[in-house]
Amino acid sequence: MSLTSAFSTARNSLLNTATQLSTSAKNIENASNTSYSRKNANLVSGDAGNTSVVVARAGDAALFLKMLDATSNSSKYAALLTGLTTLQSTIGDTETDTSVAARLSTFQTALSSYANAPDNDTLGQAAITAAENLATALNSSTRTVQSVRAEADANIANSVSKVNDLLSQFKIANDAVIAGTVKGDDISDALDARDSVLSKLSEEMGVTTVLGQNNDMKLYTDGGATLFDQSPRSVTFVPSATFDGTTVGNAVYVDGVAVTGASSVMPLKSGAIAGYAQMRDVTTVTYQDQLDEVARGLISAFQETDQSGGGGPAKSGLFTNGIDTTVAGGLTRNLAATITVNAAAVVSKGGSVSTLRDGGMNGAAYAYNTTNAASFGTRLAALQTAIKAQQTFSSTTQLTSGVSLQTFASSSVSWLEGLRTSTTNKSETQKTLLSQASTAVSNASGVNTDQEYATQLQLEKSYQASSKILSAVQSMYDALFSAIR
Repeated sequence: MSLTSAFSTARNSLLNTATQLSTSAKNIENASNTSYSRKNANLVSGDAGNTSVVVARAGDAALFLKMLDATSNSSKYAALLTGLTTLQSTIGDTETDTSVAARLSTFQTALSSYANAPDNDTLGQAAITAAENLATALNSSTRTVQSVRAEADANIANSVSKVNDLLSQFKIANDAVIAGTVKGDDISDALDARDSVLSKLSEEMGVTTVLGQNNDMKLYTDGGATLFDQSPRSVTFVPSATFDGTTVGNAVYVDGVAVTGASSVMPLKSGAIAGYAQMRDVTTVTYQDQLDEVARGLISAFQETDQSGGGGPAKSGLFTNGIDTTVAGGLTRNLAATITVNAAAVVSKGGSVSTLRDGGMNGAAYAYNTTNAASFGTRLAALQTAIKAQQTFSSTTQLTSGVSLQTFASSSVSWLEGLRTSTTNKSETQKTLLSQASTAVSNASGVNTDQEYATQLQLEKSYQASSKILSAVQSMYDALFSAIR
């Protein structure tokens, strides 16, 4: 081997080793960066026996896509669980005196006590107070439900804002990948940046990817709507101003296509937006229907009928919605928000406790105790029978119809608790899957500092060996030039 050839080989080795050391140092520097993929500096043979270093990004595309899917599912159930926990913790269950079912049970007990001693005004007042507490529970439960809906709606707006911002970031990263690919530059950092944006995007909505020419990437929602194709697609949403039992939340649109709501043709299946939309449009609406049906059942059971023979219409008795005097059969939305105890039975409002026993909350024509008997128990007995009777409830409640009001109310609480428990289990499962997927991705593309330090020791030895060769060649050149002189 000539001195020139030896010099060239040693110099090439030094340059390659320096690049490998720099790459290893960069790996160690980013060891704690979860968005960073390990860079492998591989030697590649070239012309005339020379070698060069090609930096490649470590990773597994299939594992990364699984992690994105797990991220989206985990975010969906986390969003659902937040709303369900608020509903459950605020409304309570059948074991607490704050739940609608418990308040209904307390009221029935108080009504039974009054029916056993209809001449006892103290027991009558206790029954009225229990009725007021029941109406208040329905009112406050409705406010809680609508508050959860409003919060979910606001969260959708925040998520949509994030998605649009992330899509703008994705374009910058994607353009860098394409430009680097065309030029033949190292695009490993650009790919990291793009994957980082994609990971954040998957938290908000389920995303699928398609690779094109020059590593260009197209994005679609998991329902099929186009999110990104050379440029970001517009994701739009108009928040609702207020929420009550009749409010229908607005849909999220991707490139003009609805991806949430009943009219969606390409619905989102995962991601936080899907979870918030399900909470706002399905879970809370169903639960509100259950509360409204309890309210309707109460108003219906306690209505007064014309006792004069004049054929007057049935009117609200102890329980009323404060607006209409009668409630027709079938679901009446927002009824639980307005139900109240008839002022005619509330002493503080100028009413009389005895109207619960005697009737007449709607005037003399609706009075049952026409003789003003102090121990009149017929009306109270009839009310007990009515409240225990089987009723027909709306199918939108997802609960069994043809049961008593107490059974229906208890089933409502059980439904909510069952749904919360089921969602908790699913959330935990998705968290576990996400953790496993993240670990697998980390193992495939993460940085092992021990391994990097060991690699650096080997590279330093190689660097020293190449340096010695250069020193030897230099000495030979010096000897040669001295002999020529």
